[in-house]
Amino acid sequence: MKEIVSLTTKNVMAIGPYNLAVKANGFLFTSGMIGIDPETNELKPCVESQAEQIFINLKNILKDCNITIQNVVKTTVFLADMNDFAKVNTIYAKHFSTDFPARSCVEVSKLPKGALVEVELIATL
Repeated sequence: MKEIVSLTTKNVMAIGPYNLAVKANGFLFTSGMIGIDPETNELKPCVESQAEQIFINLKNILKDCNITIQNVVKTTVFLADMNDFAKVNTIYAKHFSTDFPARSCVEVSKLPKGALVEVELIATL
């Protein structure tokens, strides 16, 4: 069984035919999140601010599911430019201070809306 997560916190809306998060079999799966500010509906200007906004948005989804960043077991990070790895890694480490989840990080040719970084995660419920 799967359950679509109904968001109650201020968050961006999906920009296509998908949900931001789905619960299934004791896990939460998020769609890829880019650094859009829900207040302005605009993409943040640089890779660091996009990464920071992504984690704010992801934490809001986790909050709506009554879990925290400590429940995250796997992340996937997509970068438009692998040269931004260290910058994004600094922001990432700020949010995952201990018991880091497993992670994949890949460079891709393009991200939605010209984003520089995108992150998706899997968490236990």
